[in-house]
Amino acid sequence: MSYQSLEEINQLCIEKKISFWRAILLDDMEERTVREEESIHTMETMWDAMLSASDDYDEKLISSSGLVGGMGGQMEAYRRTGDTLCGDFVSKVIAQALQMGESNACMKRIVAAPTAGACGVIPAVLVTLYKEGKICKEKIIQSLYVTAGIGQVIASRAFIAGAAGGCQAEVGAASAMAAGALVFLKGGDNTQIIHASAMALKNLLGLVCDPVAGLVEVPCVKRNVIGAVNALSAADMALAGITSRIPPDQVIDAMREVGESMHVSLRETGRGGLANTPKAREISGKMEP
Repeated sequence: MSYQSLEEINQLCIEKKISFWRAILLDDMEERTVREEESIHTMETMWDAMLSASDDYDEKLISSSGLVGGMGGQMEAYRRTGDTLCGDFVSKVIAQALQMGESNACMKRIVAAPTAGACGVIPAVLVTLYKEGKICKEKIIQSLYVTAGIGQVIASRAFIAGAAGGCQAEVGAASAMAAGALVFLKGGDNTQIIHASAMALKNLLGLVCDPVAGLVEVPCVKRNVIGAVNALSAADMALAGITSRIPPDQVIDAMREVGESMHVSLRETGRGGLANTPKAREISGKMEP
């Protein structure tokens, strides 16, 4: 993709009188030299993989390290009591985020969106909406183009890898992508889409990447939950007419600055933060050959 800023996409949409998702579709067609049907088929393949990952979740599976497994099932069982603080829909989103993250840790097939470590955020909100019967497949596919456009700009202006910019670059980017998709699905305009993304990313600025024992399990799986719920809140704020005081592209630039300022121990090396707590060192020591 060739877009270097969210505002560039917004302005192009205004000039050509097209929607955000179509601007990304057209760019994909041009870059990969494919027809519209081919581009959409590729996106449908990704969506089908997200659905399959959701349907194939097995709460009995435990990761080889023994650190994660079964939490998605626990959350789902709690949701079914009807007595959650977050309510039924948000509780489903939480369960879905946990399930995707655990599936990744258990080596099942997932969609890196934008990374494997953040694979639960976008499916948590989109799969839940779809299974609730609130959104048709066609709109879901269109929303995935929205996520792709936002993710590409973040990758271009900053980064999406924890090793480069901390977890703000992974779960933060995924949350921004999900927030934009949610606004689109609720009928928000392009300005609301990019401001939702900015607010979601702002809320997670500075989030470090500190995997215990160097595994994408603790605290990664649970961070997918906060990324998904954060996306919901940012989307609702944008739909209410609330905007980011800092322009969206400048928020992405700030994320890059923060990431570049992070000590290397907080960028996926497994040497700082939670990974350096006594318990984490104990876990890591037991796993060493």
